[in-house]
Amino acid sequence: DFFASLESCQRESLASFGDDSVILEKYLVNPRHIEVQVLADTHGNVVHLYERDCSLQRRHQKIIEEAPASDLSFGVRERLWEYGIQAAKAVQYESAGTVEFLLDTTTSGDVYFCEMNT
Repeated sequence: DFFASLESCQRESLASFGDDSVILEKYLVNPRHIEVQVLADTHGNVVHLYERDCSLQRRHQKIIEEAPASDLSFGVRERLWEYGIQAAKAVQYESAGTVEFLLDTTTSGDVYFCEMNT
């Protein structure tokens, strides 16, 4: 039962962190793990080095990185590149980094931010 599990999670959170807040994430049935490499300088300039598909994983470790990611529309690619640049600019990033996203394959290409590795 979802609500019983949620209450259990809240109790554990309260006991461990003094706060019973819980963040719920959308479940994606068959997502693709797409990364965008970015380069940023000290003047606020950011460029992307395109995308790669890191969906083939075992125990949360990447097995294959395919670049460019196959079977993506150009519109989805452009959005991923732009989101990667926006993420780097939002934190005034300076260096090479990787912005990771999940792409929902059951929709028209909804994209969800995962993390940025710096």
